[in-house]
Amino acid sequence: MGNNMSEKRYIVELNNFDNQRLDTYVASLDMHISRSMAQKLIKDGNIIVNGKIQKESYKVKNNDEIIIKIDAPKEVSIKAEEIPLDIIYEDDYIIVINKPKGMVVHPGNGNPDGTLVNAILNHCKGNLSGIGGEIRPGIVHRLDKDTSGLIIVAKCDEAHINLSEQIKDHKVTKIYTALVKGNIEEDNATIDMPIARSKQDRKKMEVSRDGKNAVTHIKVVKRYGMYTLLRVKIDTGRTHQIRVHLAKIGHPVVGDEVYSNGKNEFGVKGQMLHSTVLEFIHPILKKKMHFEAEIPKYFKEILEKMERV
Repeated sequence: MGNNMSEKRYIVELNNFDNQRLDTYVASLDMHISRSMAQKLIKDGNIIVNGKIQKESYKVKNNDEIIIKIDAPKEVSIKAEEIPLDIIYEDDYIIVINKPKGMVVHPGNGNPDGTLVNAILNHCKGNLSGIGGEIRPGIVHRLDKDTSGLIIVAKCDEAHINLSEQIKDHKVTKIYTALVKGNIEEDNATIDMPIARSKQDRKKMEVSRDGKNAVTHIKVVKRYGMYTLLRVKIDTGRTHQIRVHLAKIGHPVVGDEVYSNGKNEFGVKGQMLHSTVLEFIHPILKKKMHFEAEIPKYFKEILEKMERV
Protein backbone atom coordinates (compact mmCIF):
# COMPACT_ATOMS: atom_id res chain seq x y z
CA MET A 1 0.00 0.00 0.00
CA GLY A 2 1.07 3.57 -0.59
CA ASN A 3 2.21 6.28 1.78
CA ASN A 4 -1.10 8.11 1.72
CA MET A 5 -2.76 6.05 4.46
CA SER A 6 -5.23 6.60 7.23
CA GLU A 7 -4.66 4.88 10.57
CA LYS A 8 -7.17 3.68 13.18
CA ARG A 9 -6.24 2.49 16.68
CA TYR A 10 -8.27 0.05 18.78
CA ILE A 11 -7.76 -1.38 22.28
CA VAL A 12 -9.36 -4.79 22.83
CA GLU A 13 -11.50 -4.17 25.90
CA LEU A 14 -14.16 -6.81 26.10
CA ASN A 15 -13.26 -10.13 27.67
CA ASN A 16 -15.51 -11.98 25.25
CA PHE A 17 -13.05 -11.07 22.46
CA ASP A 18 -10.32 -13.08 24.15
CA ASN A 19 -9.08 -15.88 21.90
CA GLN A 20 -10.91 -14.59 18.85
CA ARG A 21 -8.82 -14.75 15.66
CA LEU A 22 -7.31 -11.44 14.57
CA ASP A 23 -9.03 -11.45 11.14
CA THR A 24 -12.42 -12.21 12.74
CA TYR A 25 -11.96 -9.47 15.34
CA VAL A 26 -11.05 -6.84 12.73
CA ALA A 27 -14.04 -7.85 10.59
CA SER A 28 -16.31 -7.39 13.66
CA LEU A 29 -15.27 -3.73 14.05
CA ASP A 30 -17.57 -1.15 12.47
CA MET A 31 -15.22 -0.32 9.57
CA HIS A 32 -16.92 -2.16 6.69
CA ILE A 33 -13.93 -4.50 6.50
CA SER A 34 -14.79 -8.06 5.48
CA ARG A 35 -12.82 -10.99 6.88
CA SER A 36 -11.11 -11.53 3.51
CA MET A 37 -10.16 -7.85 3.35
CA ALA A 38 -8.82 -8.11 6.93
CA GLN A 39 -6.70 -11.10 5.86
CA LYS A 40 -5.25 -9.08 2.97
CA LEU A 41 -4.45 -6.14 5.26
CA ILE A 42 -2.74 -8.53 7.72
CA LYS A 43 -0.73 -10.16 4.90
CA ASP A 44 0.35 -6.73 3.62
CA GLY A 45 1.58 -5.77 7.12
CA ASN A 46 -1.09 -3.12 7.56
CA ILE A 47 -2.51 -4.48 10.83
CA ILE A 48 -0.18 -4.16 13.81
CA VAL A 49 -0.79 -5.79 17.22
CA ASN A 50 1.16 -4.31 20.16
CA GLY A 51 3.73 -2.93 17.72
CA LYS A 52 4.20 -6.26 15.87
CA ILE A 53 2.87 -7.86 12.70
CA GLN A 54 0.91 -10.99 13.62
CA LYS A 55 -0.67 -13.80 11.59
CA GLU A 56 -4.38 -13.77 10.80
CA SER A 57 -4.80 -16.73 13.19
CA TYR A 58 -3.34 -14.73 16.13
CA LYS A 59 -5.75 -14.86 19.10
CA VAL A 60 -6.55 -11.37 20.37
CA LYS A 61 -6.35 -10.67 24.09
CA ASN A 62 -7.83 -8.07 26.40
CA ASN A 63 -5.89 -4.76 26.24
CA ASP A 64 -4.19 -5.64 22.93
CA GLU A 65 -3.51 -2.48 20.93
CA ILE A 66 -4.47 -2.96 17.29
CA ILE A 67 -3.56 -0.41 14.61
CA ILE A 68 -5.25 -0.72 11.21
CA LYS A 69 -3.81 1.16 8.23
CA ILE A 70 -5.99 1.69 5.17
CA ASP A 71 -5.16 3.45 1.92
CA ALA A 72 -6.71 6.90 1.76
CA PRO A 73 -8.67 7.47 -1.49
CA LYS A 74 -6.29 8.16 -4.37
CA GLU A 75 -6.36 11.31 -6.43
CA VAL A 76 -7.29 10.11 -9.89
CA SER A 77 -5.69 11.89 -12.82
CA ILE A 78 -8.41 10.96 -15.33
CA LYS A 79 -10.76 13.84 -15.98
CA ALA A 80 -14.37 13.68 -14.89
CA GLU A 81 -16.76 14.28 -17.78
CA GLU A 82 -20.41 15.17 -17.78
CA ILE A 83 -21.78 12.19 -19.69
CA PRO A 84 -25.36 11.02 -19.02
CA LEU A 85 -25.64 7.68 -17.21
CA ASP A 86 -28.58 5.28 -17.05
CA ILE A 87 -28.34 4.44 -13.33
CA ILE A 88 -30.47 1.43 -12.37
CA TYR A 89 -29.49 1.44 -8.68
CA GLU A 90 -27.21 3.40 -6.38
CA ASP A 91 -26.35 3.50 -2.67
CA ASP A 92 -23.28 4.52 -0.63
CA TYR A 93 -21.31 1.44 -1.72
CA ILE A 94 -22.23 0.43 -5.28
CA ILE A 95 -23.79 1.69 -8.51
CA VAL A 96 -25.46 -0.52 -11.14
CA ILE A 97 -25.46 1.12 -14.58
CA ASN A 98 -27.11 0.19 -17.87
CA LYS A 99 -24.18 0.88 -20.23
CA PRO A 100 -25.01 1.94 -23.78
CA LYS A 101 -23.54 0.20 -26.82
CA GLY A 102 -20.46 2.03 -28.10
CA MET A 103 -19.23 3.20 -24.69
CA VAL A 104 -15.80 1.97 -23.57
CA VAL A 105 -15.66 1.01 -19.87
CA HIS A 106 -12.30 2.55 -18.96
CA PRO A 107 -9.62 4.69 -20.67
CA GLY A 108 -6.98 2.87 -22.67
CA ASN A 109 -5.08 3.09 -25.94
CA GLY A 110 -7.10 5.22 -28.34
CA ASN A 111 -9.81 5.91 -25.73
CA PRO A 112 -8.48 8.58 -23.35
CA ASP A 113 -11.92 9.98 -22.58
CA GLY A 114 -15.65 9.55 -23.15
CA THR A 115 -15.57 6.29 -21.16
CA LEU A 116 -17.82 4.96 -18.40
CA VAL A 117 -15.03 5.76 -15.90
CA ASN A 118 -14.96 9.43 -17.00
CA ALA A 119 -18.74 9.56 -16.52
CA ILE A 120 -18.80 7.91 -13.09
CA LEU A 121 -15.91 10.05 -11.84
CA ASN A 122 -18.10 13.07 -12.57
CA HIS A 123 -21.19 11.47 -11.03
CA CYS A 124 -19.40 10.27 -7.87
CA LYS A 125 -17.08 13.29 -7.57
CA GLY A 126 -14.07 10.93 -7.43
CA ASN A 127 -15.51 8.87 -4.57
CA LEU A 128 -14.72 5.42 -5.99
CA SER A 129 -12.79 2.31 -5.04
CA GLY A 130 -9.07 2.72 -5.81
CA ILE A 131 -8.34 -0.99 -6.19
CA GLY A 132 -8.58 -0.97 -9.99
CA GLY A 133 -5.79 1.64 -10.13
CA GLU A 134 -5.94 5.10 -11.64
CA ILE A 135 -7.53 4.13 -14.95
CA ARG A 136 -10.10 1.68 -13.59
CA PRO A 137 -11.44 3.19 -10.35
CA GLY A 138 -14.46 1.22 -9.13
CA ILE A 139 -14.45 -1.17 -12.09
CA VAL A 140 -15.16 -4.69 -10.80
CA HIS A 141 -15.91 -6.35 -14.17
CA ARG A 142 -15.98 -5.21 -17.79
CA LEU A 143 -18.30 -5.17 -20.76
CA ASP A 144 -16.91 -4.88 -24.28
CA LYS A 145 -17.36 -1.50 -25.98
CA ASP A 146 -20.25 -2.70 -28.15
CA THR A 147 -21.88 -4.90 -25.51
CA SER A 148 -24.66 -2.98 -23.79
CA GLY A 149 -26.31 -3.60 -20.44
CA LEU A 150 -25.75 -4.00 -16.72
CA ILE A 151 -22.41 -3.37 -15.03
CA ILE A 152 -21.54 -2.96 -11.31
CA VAL A 153 -19.25 -0.17 -10.06
CA ALA A 154 -17.78 -0.20 -6.53
CA LYS A 155 -17.63 3.05 -4.56
CA CYS A 156 -15.33 1.73 -1.83
CA ASP A 157 -12.49 -0.80 -1.55
CA GLU A 158 -14.36 -3.25 0.72
CA ALA A 159 -17.25 -3.44 -1.77
CA HIS A 160 -14.75 -3.93 -4.61
CA ILE A 161 -12.91 -6.78 -2.85
CA ASN A 162 -16.14 -8.55 -1.88
CA LEU A 163 -17.65 -8.30 -5.38
CA SER A 164 -14.40 -9.48 -7.00
CA GLU A 165 -14.46 -12.54 -4.72
CA GLN A 166 -18.11 -13.25 -5.55
CA ILE A 167 -17.23 -13.13 -9.27
CA LYS A 168 -14.19 -15.38 -8.74
CA ASP A 169 -16.33 -17.87 -6.77
CA HIS A 170 -19.03 -17.85 -9.51
CA LYS A 171 -21.57 -16.33 -7.09
CA VAL A 172 -22.56 -13.49 -9.44
CA THR A 173 -25.24 -14.48 -11.96
CA LYS A 174 -24.69 -12.83 -15.36
CA ILE A 175 -27.26 -13.43 -18.08
CA TYR A 176 -27.06 -11.90 -21.56
CA THR A 177 -29.39 -11.65 -24.55
CA ALA A 178 -27.77 -12.36 -27.92
CA LEU A 179 -28.98 -12.53 -31.51
CA VAL A 180 -26.83 -15.00 -33.43
CA LYS A 181 -26.55 -16.14 -37.02
CA GLY A 182 -28.03 -19.47 -38.03
CA ASN A 183 -30.66 -21.78 -36.60
CA ILE A 184 -29.52 -23.47 -33.37
CA GLU A 185 -31.31 -26.81 -33.16
CA GLU A 186 -30.71 -27.65 -29.48
CA ASP A 187 -32.95 -25.82 -27.00
CA ASN A 188 -30.15 -25.79 -24.41
CA ALA A 189 -26.40 -26.34 -24.64
CA THR A 190 -23.21 -25.77 -22.66
CA ILE A 191 -20.01 -24.64 -24.34
CA ASP A 192 -16.99 -25.61 -22.25
CA MET A 193 -13.85 -24.56 -24.15
CA PRO A 194 -10.74 -22.81 -22.76
CA ILE A 195 -9.96 -19.33 -24.09
CA ALA A 196 -6.57 -17.64 -24.62
CA ARG A 197 -5.25 -14.57 -26.41
CA SER A 198 -4.75 -15.23 -30.13
CA LYS A 199 -1.15 -15.87 -31.13
CA GLN A 200 -1.80 -14.34 -34.57
CA ASP A 201 -3.67 -11.22 -33.47
CA ARG A 202 -3.12 -9.90 -29.93
CA LYS A 203 -6.40 -7.93 -30.05
CA LYS A 204 -8.39 -11.14 -30.45
CA MET A 205 -9.12 -14.13 -28.22
CA GLU A 206 -9.47 -17.75 -29.36
CA VAL A 207 -10.39 -21.21 -28.16
CA SER A 208 -7.10 -22.82 -27.20
CA ARG A 209 -5.96 -25.87 -25.28
CA ASP A 210 -3.52 -23.61 -23.41
CA GLY A 211 -6.27 -21.16 -22.42
CA LYS A 212 -8.17 -20.49 -19.22
CA ASN A 213 -11.28 -22.47 -18.38
CA ALA A 214 -14.42 -20.85 -19.88
CA VAL A 215 -18.03 -22.08 -19.57
CA THR A 216 -21.04 -20.62 -21.40
CA HIS A 217 -24.65 -21.91 -21.15
CA ILE A 218 -27.07 -21.08 -23.95
CA LYS A 219 -30.86 -21.35 -24.08
CA VAL A 220 -32.93 -20.70 -27.20
CA VAL A 221 -35.55 -17.98 -26.64
CA LYS A 222 -36.84 -17.84 -30.23
CA ARG A 223 -35.86 -19.04 -33.69
CA TYR A 224 -36.18 -16.72 -36.68
CA GLY A 225 -35.10 -19.03 -39.50
CA MET A 226 -31.67 -17.65 -40.33
CA TYR A 227 -31.21 -16.19 -36.83
CA THR A 228 -31.66 -17.37 -33.23
CA LEU A 229 -32.35 -15.29 -30.12
CA LEU A 230 -30.47 -16.64 -27.11
CA ARG A 231 -30.37 -16.25 -23.36
CA VAL A 232 -26.72 -16.75 -22.41
CA LYS A 233 -25.43 -17.42 -18.89
CA ILE A 234 -21.69 -17.39 -18.19
CA ASP A 235 -19.93 -19.17 -15.32
CA THR A 236 -16.60 -17.47 -16.10
CA GLY A 237 -15.87 -13.98 -17.39
CA ARG A 238 -13.07 -14.36 -19.92
CA THR A 239 -12.41 -11.52 -22.36
CA HIS A 240 -14.82 -11.78 -25.36
CA GLN A 241 -15.99 -15.16 -23.97
CA ILE A 242 -19.55 -15.24 -25.34
CA ARG A 243 -18.49 -13.89 -28.74
CA VAL A 244 -15.61 -16.38 -29.09
CA HIS A 245 -17.66 -19.39 -27.94
CA LEU A 246 -20.64 -18.63 -30.20
CA ALA A 247 -18.40 -18.00 -33.21
CA LYS A 248 -16.57 -21.28 -32.52
CA ILE A 249 -19.82 -23.31 -32.67
CA GLY A 250 -20.69 -21.60 -35.98
CA HIS A 251 -23.24 -19.10 -34.63
CA PRO A 252 -21.47 -15.74 -34.30
CA VAL A 253 -23.28 -12.80 -32.71
CA VAL A 254 -24.98 -10.61 -35.33
CA GLY A 255 -22.92 -7.47 -35.96
CA ASP A 256 -19.71 -8.84 -34.43
CA GLU A 257 -17.02 -7.30 -36.61
CA VAL A 258 -14.19 -9.27 -34.99
CA TYR A 259 -15.42 -12.87 -34.75
CA SER A 260 -17.65 -13.11 -37.83
CA ASN A 261 -17.55 -11.64 -41.32
CA GLY A 262 -19.50 -8.73 -39.87
CA LYS A 263 -22.11 -8.76 -42.62
CA ASN A 264 -25.77 -8.84 -41.63
CA GLU A 265 -28.95 -7.88 -43.42
CA PHE A 266 -29.79 -5.34 -40.69
CA GLY A 267 -26.61 -3.30 -41.20
CA VAL A 268 -25.85 -3.44 -37.46
CA LYS A 269 -22.36 -2.37 -36.42
CA GLY A 270 -21.06 -4.02 -33.26
CA GLN A 271 -22.36 -7.23 -31.68
CA MET A 272 -26.03 -7.62 -30.69
CA LEU A 273 -25.18 -8.66 -27.14
CA HIS A 274 -26.82 -7.18 -24.05
CA SER A 275 -26.16 -7.81 -20.34
CA THR A 276 -29.77 -8.36 -19.26
CA VAL A 277 -29.64 -9.79 -15.72
CA LEU A 278 -27.25 -9.33 -12.79
CA GLU A 279 -27.69 -11.08 -9.44
CA PHE A 280 -25.30 -10.91 -6.50
CA ILE A 281 -25.18 -10.48 -2.73
CA HIS A 282 -24.77 -6.84 -1.73
CA PRO A 283 -21.12 -6.57 -0.62
CA ILE A 284 -21.92 -4.57 2.53
CA LEU A 285 -25.64 -4.97 3.26
CA LYS A 286 -25.48 -8.74 2.53
CA LYS A 287 -28.90 -8.88 0.88
CA LYS A 288 -29.64 -10.50 -2.48
CA MET A 289 -29.72 -7.99 -5.33
CA HIS A 290 -31.46 -8.67 -8.66
CA PHE A 291 -31.42 -6.30 -11.62
CA GLU A 292 -32.78 -6.51 -15.16
CA ALA A 293 -32.30 -4.15 -18.10
CA GLU A 294 -34.43 -4.29 -21.25
CA ILE A 295 -32.66 -4.76 -24.57
CA PRO A 296 -31.92 -1.45 -26.39
CA LYS A 297 -34.40 0.14 -28.80
CA TYR A 298 -32.46 -0.81 -31.98
CA PHE A 299 -32.34 -4.46 -30.78
CA LYS A 300 -36.11 -4.51 -30.15
CA GLU A 301 -36.82 -2.98 -33.56
CA ILE A 302 -34.81 -5.70 -35.34
CA LEU A 303 -36.68 -8.45 -33.46
CA GLU A 304 -40.01 -6.79 -34.34
CA LYS A 305 -38.94 -6.62 -37.98
CA MET A 306 -38.18 -10.37 -37.98
CA GLU A 307 -41.53 -11.11 -36.29
CA ARG A 308 -43.29 -9.51 -39.29
CA VAL A 309 -41.43 -11.60 -41.88
